Amino acid sequence: MNRFIVRSVMQNHLSNGRSISNGHVCSSAIVGRSLELSGQHNVVMLVRFEWRRRMSSTPASVEKVSSGREEKMENSVTEETKGKDSSALSYWGISRPKITRADGTDWPWNCFMPWETYSAELSIDLKKRHVPKNFVDKFAFRIVKLLRLPTDIFFQRRYGSRAMMLETVAAVPGMVGGMLLHLKSLRKFQQSGGWIKALLEEAENERMHLMTMVELVKPKWYERLLVLTVQGVFFNAFFVLYMLSPKLAHRIVGYLEEEAIHSYTEYLKDIESGAIENVAAPAIAIDYWRLPKDARLKEVITVIRADEAHHRDVNHFASDIHFAGKELKDAPAPLGYH
Repeated sequence: MNRFIVRSVMQNHLSNGRSISNGHVCSSAIVGRSLELSGQHNVVMLVRFEWRRRMSSTPASVEKVSSGREEKMENSVTEETKGKDSSALSYWGISRPKITRADGTDWPWNCFMPWETYSAELSIDLKKRHVPKNFVDKFAFRIVKLLRLPTDIFFQRRYGSRAMMLETVAAVPGMVGGMLLHLKSLRKFQQSGGWIKALLEEAENERMHLMTMVELVKPKWYERLLVLTVQGVFFNAFFVLYMLSPKLAHRIVGYLEEEAIHSYTEYLKDIESGAIENVAAPAIAIDYWRLPKDARLKEVITVIRADEAHHRDVNHFASDIHFAGKELKDAPAPLGYH
């Protein structure tokens, strides 16, 4: 077998057009003899050397051509992948149509559409208060006053951060109430009287308050941690409360909105006094509340306070319906504000 391998190597030399002299032939024969004597290991080493020599003699042009082909293949694969991605997006026929403002410019927001914007009702009565009349009312009133204490201690007069925290809590009740009414409607095969939509609209409106406040106040890491903690506790507590007593749950929210009106009123006082800079209104607030292009922070806080007053009236009204021994579906829901 060793002689066969050496003979093959010599034939390859001859086939490549290389002239082999007698000296070379003799040396090859000597090498073959030494290989035969040294054993299998040396034969393998010689074959490896010949294979490496042949590989190293590959012209550089061939390497360039192969690398060029590889690059073309990679580019074609990338283009094919991009084509598949775009086809996947358009396969279901779901695409956003081009939406523009009244002046013809493109609509920049995905979180809300132009037909979902509105002008806040600034003529709403801000001084209206619900006077506690029975045990449930007094209990709800005391709970809200108790919840206000840690907020006053932690935030003091930092009303931007205070409002941001308030909105993370205020956006929960509408979602919980709307979700539970939705499930009840499915279980009992009955209409909700529009209250599902009304409560979910309230939750969405409170969320937009938060999106606006985040543009004005950049929350710190410990404030984000506080939001996670408060939201986790409040959501579960309010969920259980609404299951047990919807009238108490709505009354608590009504009193929370009264406190929100008070907080935003103090916020406005600090803006008017110069303690808080009356900066330009965020673009999202201008489009959502249809504010003038040159609107300032004062206008933003004013419309948010009006929204809170509307939520106050809706939740006190919902609680009164339950106190009257009726269900929410028995009274028309206050739709059309947002």
